[in-house]
Amino acid sequence: MRAVVLALTVALVATQQINLVPEFAPDKTYVYKYEALLLGGLPQEGLARAGIKVSSKVHLSAVTENTFLMKLMDPLLHEYAGIWPKDPFVPATKLTSALAAQLQIPIKFEYANGVVGKVFAPAGVSPTVLNLHRGILNILQLNLKKTQNIYELQEAGVQGVCRTHYIINEDPKANHIIVTKSKDLSHCQERIMKDIGLAYTERCAECTERVKSLIETASYNYIMKPSAAGVLIAEATVEEVHQFSPFNEIHGAAQMEAKQTLAFVEIEKTPVVPIKADYLARGSLQYEFSTEILQTPIQLLKISDAPAQIIEVLKHLVENNVALVHDDAPLKFVELIQLLRVATLENIEAIWAQSKEKPVYRRWLLDALPAVGTPVIVKFIKEKFLAGELTIPEFIQALVVALQMVTADLDTIQLTASLAMHEKIATIPALREVVMLGYGSMIAKHCVAVPTCSSELLKPIHEIAAEAISKNNIPEITLALKVLGNAGHPASLKPIMKLLPGLRTAATSLPLRVQVDAILALRNIAKKEPKLVQPVALQLVLDRALHPEVRMVACIVLFESKPSVALVSNLAGALKTETNMHVASFAYSHIKSLTRITAPDMASVAGAANVAIKLMSRKLDRLSFRFSRAIQMDFYHTPLMIGAAGGAYMINDAATILPRAVVAKARAYLAGAAADVLEIGVRTEGIQEALLQSPAADESVDRITKIKRTLRALTNWKAFPTNQPLASAYIKLLGQEVAYFNIDKTIIEEAIPMITGPKPREQLKRALKALQEGVAFQYAKPLLASEVRRILPTAVGLPMELSLYTAAVATASLNLKATITPPLPEEIETMTLEQLKKTDVQLQAEARPSIALQTFAVMGVNTALIQAAVMARGKIRTIVPGKVVARADILKGNYKLEALPVELPEHIADVSFETLAVVRNIEEPNTERIVPLVPESATPGDYMSSEIPDETPVRAAAPFHKTLCLAVPYIEIKGCVEVHSHNAAFIRNSPLFYIIGQHSARAALTRAEGPAVERLELEVQVGPRAAERLLKQISLIDEDTPEGKAFLLKLREILETEDRNAPVSSESSSSSRSSSSSSSMSSSRMSKTATIMEPFKKFHKDRFLAPHGASKAVSSGSTASSFEALQKQAKFLGNALPPVFAVIARAVRVDQKLLGYQLAAYFDKPTARVQLILSSIAENDNLKICADGALLSKHKVTAKVAWGQECQQYAVTAKAEAGVLGEFPAARLELEWERLPIIITTYAKKLSKHIPMAALQTGFRLERATNSDKEIELTAALPTQRSLNVIARIPEMTLSKMDIRLPVAVPINPDGTLSIHIDEDILSWIQKHFKEE
Repeated sequence: MRAVVLALTVALVATQQINLVPEFAPDKTYVYKYEALLLGGLPQEGLARAGIKVSSKVHLSAVTENTFLMKLMDPLLHEYAGIWPKDPFVPATKLTSALAAQLQIPIKFEYANGVVGKVFAPAGVSPTVLNLHRGILNILQLNLKKTQNIYELQEAGVQGVCRTHYIINEDPKANHIIVTKSKDLSHCQERIMKDIGLAYTERCAECTERVKSLIETASYNYIMKPSAAGVLIAEATVEEVHQFSPFNEIHGAAQMEAKQTLAFVEIEKTPVVPIKADYLARGSLQYEFSTEILQTPIQLLKISDAPAQIIEVLKHLVENNVALVHDDAPLKFVELIQLLRVATLENIEAIWAQSKEKPVYRRWLLDALPAVGTPVIVKFIKEKFLAGELTIPEFIQALVVALQMVTADLDTIQLTASLAMHEKIATIPALREVVMLGYGSMIAKHCVAVPTCSSELLKPIHEIAAEAISKNNIPEITLALKVLGNAGHPASLKPIMKLLPGLRTAATSLPLRVQVDAILALRNIAKKEPKLVQPVALQLVLDRALHPEVRMVACIVLFESKPSVALVSNLAGALKTETNMHVASFAYSHIKSLTRITAPDMASVAGAANVAIKLMSRKLDRLSFRFSRAIQMDFYHTPLMIGAAGGAYMINDAATILPRAVVAKARAYLAGAAADVLEIGVRTEGIQEALLQSPAADESVDRITKIKRTLRALTNWKAFPTNQPLASAYIKLLGQEVAYFNIDKTIIEEAIPMITGPKPREQLKRALKALQEGVAFQYAKPLLASEVRRILPTAVGLPMELSLYTAAVATASLNLKATITPPLPEEIETMTLEQLKKTDVQLQAEARPSIALQTFAVMGVNTALIQAAVMARGKIRTIVPGKVVARADILKGNYKLEALPVELPEHIADVSFETLAVVRNIEEPNTERIVPLVPESATPGDYMSSEIPDETPVRAAAPFHKTLCLAVPYIEIKGCVEVHSHNAAFIRNSPLFYIIGQHSARAALTRAEGPAVERLELEVQVGPRAAERLLKQISLIDEDTPEGKAFLLKLREILETEDRNAPVSSESSSSSRSSSSSSSMSSSRMSKTATIMEPFKKFHKDRFLAPHGASKAVSSGSTASSFEALQKQAKFLGNALPPVFAVIARAVRVDQKLLGYQLAAYFDKPTARVQLILSSIAENDNLKICADGALLSKHKVTAKVAWGQECQQYAVTAKAEAGVLGEFPAARLELEWERLPIIITTYAKKLSKHIPMAALQTGFRLERATNSDKEIELTAALPTQRSLNVIARIPEMTLSKMDIRLPVAVPINPDGTLSIHIDEDILSWIQKHFKEE
């Protein structure tokens, strides 16, 4: 042990004696050979990769003691897109030549004690080239300590200030010092990166504790030789890996690998000479962003004349997306956005001047401009609206999208603030609300990018809120609160608390809706500073002097702040003595639903809820749904790091039946991020307050009376107050409120004339006139659905980007023409009902909607000079043409719909997905190299993981290709689906490798062989003419006639043959054995004694209940016999009665052959019997479906469904009746059958094997019984209006469950009568309303 300590001491002393500072003598030039490689793809060899290689000689010489010059000599750029590692790098000769002058300009940098300081370069060196120099300087960054061999620190580098671990070793034999340093790029004090489209997402730290989607690390190895004044860096190697997968990384991941080598060559005496130019300070070692944000990674554009190129692309989009959408329209739309991003305000003004008078060009431009996301666009939209060149709908659409897309810097925020305060905006309240909400969202986005954002940004809103409070301006207070809620800045907590009830006496006098809005404004603050919000929210929940709605909303905020076990337990303890059942029910249901949450970010809350639920009374679990409730549910799949969650909150009021508020929200999880995707809330506060002043609020009456009084009060809406909204609603996207609106009495009064007044009638008149003349309509709508990007610098100095783009374009062409006979009168309002009945209307419509969607997922290098990336590209294109003619002859009761032949495209749907390696450079933009990530052909041993050298070689699986076709009979149409797939799952059985490859599916519709179809018809004839429209006479065979007996005998022979030929399933015997064995095995969980059940008693025909002394009800056979008697009296109602209506669906072919089906309905009023006959109209086709039903009494109904040849093959009889079970009102449903198709009985037997386990899991009692093999009976009884007993008898077993709690009361009395009736004045309120109007 002493020897070891001595050796370590000697080694340490020896190291301390050596000066570890890298030496660059003033009179010498140090020549190094430099090579850098940046390659993206999967680690397995034999798959495609894309990348860049930079090689050069590096000359370093000192200018002063701490200032040095670096010059690249003979630089050469290579690009790579091929199968790794067998394909070679290709020299990018043109790009190298174009950049040679820049690359060879010497740069100046400060360097002292191994640390790189400021960097200087002439203005002629572009940021991209300077970043390549930074990649070399990054190797020279060495924080070497003399007193420690192993240590850790936060070190500055190209990527930022990150955790760095050093190990220093000395090799005395080789006279070398070996330095190893590693960087964890996931733990940085200051990380250089740009995020776009992620401002409203939350980082789910708990989701990535065990599994990560992005892992970044770098390793540096140095060999140094001691010299007189320090050490000489003899060789340095760098390996950096960025590994990303949308799923758990253990299932495979794509990676960007950076490698650098810097090897000492020689020392020259010729110094590096700076060029004759001013050397400007260009920052430090840290990466400098340039045009990466403006440059999309999915295409590389050489922009020489932006305005001309914009006009060209705009013209292409307009001309090629008229009748049908163009295949590449989404990509062209993204190209238009990219060109607009580099355009100046003057350029856009000029383009707008050319396009604003052309409606189609104007629409395309207004759809593209908001997606550009630059401050120039926000300024342009503002100026054009203030100049009156944009309509209000155009302005709202453009501004809402632009504010979501634009980078939220201080200038843009000030621009938005000036727009919000503009006098023209102030005159339009709805518009001002949209702008103000966007202003709050801009502040929220800015604070995500700059966590130390100043509270001064909120000063205008705080001032508006203070002024509104002083003037008691309720709408203005509400707006200010919503803006502060969007911003979510902790500095707003104090102004918001002034409006919280219970905490400030002044807030108590404010309307309830303002108090609720103030609490909801805390939600986004709670995400940032939960410790500040939790005490406030808890205090509000526990304050029993407050309105119940206020307390329940505070409960929502409390749980969204992810409270601790102690807080939740305190809440549970306080709720033990809660007197308000709505608050107790809401909190209990909220806590209980949280116990089942599986999302990682809510794991601590779920644990706290599981503890708290044990402290609360289980009686709260039995409260009905009329009490307030909260429901939370979610799904999270850890291996795929994907999940979804949903929540619903219903706040009820004890005084009325209408809920006070309903809120629904959805949340999504993906790749370690979470987002509140959508939230919709509706409040009925004004209606509630109006109802509270009406008899509907009388708490002494039962709930049914409340319902009637509430309905009566709602019909008298004109008596509601005008000084408050009757209802309000809001919508949130990604946690930001984007719109809200109030409905009050004034709005209703203004809306009614807009609907019933002269203006709508004029519009209707113009529309009908245009339809009769014919209308041709064409429309196109583009959308940039997603643009999510993360740009990271690499050790090489080039940026790496992870991005997801989705763009879509939809087009529709529509032709409409109406023929009205006789023509409508000039004054449509004078038209009587009798005139309308005599009108024959025919409408012909032809539509060709089409959609093209493209999505790109990219990982790779993205600069304005060169792009090299692996890309997943998905395409969807659909075209669904249609041509229909609809006709309505009201007088004759005839309604017909015809589908006419149309010209079909080659494919009605085309879906493809492929993964590629792509490389392209700006000097040769049209010669991009694209290689499939998984090659179509492979040989053994091609696929070897670079991570696991000993991995067994595998052979590539053959591509899957299959075409499935199906011809639809009668209409002679053949549909085909062609599927092609070739993935990399043969390498590794994981989701990522199943996705990688090429996949496509195409669907086509063509004419099948056979006579052509002229049209498809669906005709409905109502009334006495129905029989005339039937194409084939309907008749049912009479079993008593000789023909009927012969038919039945032949059918019986066919059925017997079918039974003999049916496969005897060994499964049935084995299932019976397994059933018996499972029965014995599960005897412990089945009742061994028969269930004691009272017999079911039917209601009498002429009164509700039979006397208690009456005998037991007879079996259901009496019901069946009475129904059979009706059938014997008239087997087919059509023999004596005409059909009530007829429906004919058929295909009209050129050979005039009848094909299709017809349905006839008959009704015999004296016997309350209905009969439906569905039959084929084809010749010699006797297949029919017959449905026959009768209402035998007020409490009995029977129906029989038969089908097959002449409705004689199969039959099921259903009987439903009301009665009592013991002393409780009950209902019984019976199903009986004589014969069923084999497929039904086969699956029924398979299903029956799972019934015992299902019964156990659902709490049903099960016992074996010798029930009928061809009958199912279900009986339900109501011991009380809030509980239910269920008994089910099925073949071989009986299931039962007693005292099932019902969420709402069932209004049925013990004698079977209903305990509710709707007053006549309620039923006729609509008629009265229209008479008053």
